[in-house]
Amino acid sequence: MLKFRSSALRSAAAHLTPAAPAPASQPRVRLSSGPQQQQTAFYEFRTYNIHPHLNGAFLQLTNEKIHLRTAHSQLIGYWSVEYGGLNKVFHIWKYDSYSQRAGVRSALSQDPSWLSDYISKAIPMLSSQENEVTYLLPWTHLQKPPQDGGVYELVSFMMRPGGPAVWGDAFQASINSHDAPGYGKLIGAFHNEFGPMNRVHVLWWFESADQRAEIRHKAHTDPRVVAAVRSSVMHLDSQENKLMFPLPFSPLK
Repeated sequence: MLKFRSSALRSAAAHLTPAAPAPASQPRVRLSSGPQQQQTAFYEFRTYNIHPHLNGAFLQLTNEKIHLRTAHSQLIGYWSVEYGGLNKVFHIWKYDSYSQRAGVRSALSQDPSWLSDYISKAIPMLSSQENEVTYLLPWTHLQKPPQDGGVYELVSFMMRPGGPAVWGDAFQASINSHDAPGYGKLIGAFHNEFGPMNRVHVLWWFESADQRAEIRHKAHTDPRVVAAVRSSVMHLDSQENKLMFPLPFSPLK
């Protein structure tokens, strides 16, 4: 009986003995790929849906009173959606931290001019509001268009679950293939932190809607672009495009 117990203990101990370290040449599993998010600054995307008969009045009011809002935090851009949705405005605000945003929201709630001159008049004009918190993708930075005027396209991709470790390299190659001479100007690429998950947004600038249409057709016959896109679309579930015009007060215009 004692011999049996001793043998059993030796067998159990063998299972508890640490495994020998793997040879240095053995490849290690990577849990992520590509550059990691380092910035604490984030961008809030806001989309307002306006009652159709009040669209003009809302745009005029916002043009006159937006200074009350920009006194509190940085506006990146403000656009009216022309294609891909009617009676919508889309705007981007930058914050250095969540505590800064909370402070801004608190200050706005106590700003009598903002409340009486804008909010009390604007809110009844809206049918709904949506917001998303986004970060710039680590391999991009916010840029300005080469000139004022033109149009902007917001392309929103719903990627398959898995994150940049799965689709990051292919997605970056696809975007970079379009961010080249003879194509549109990349303004920024963002990924969602709050809002629909696995969602990535790319903001482009074009000289005009007609130039954008020409570039679209050109891309379909460019082997370099076609190859990059083909590798990326396998990770894509859906895509939504909006063509937008900047409002007069928009910093990006």
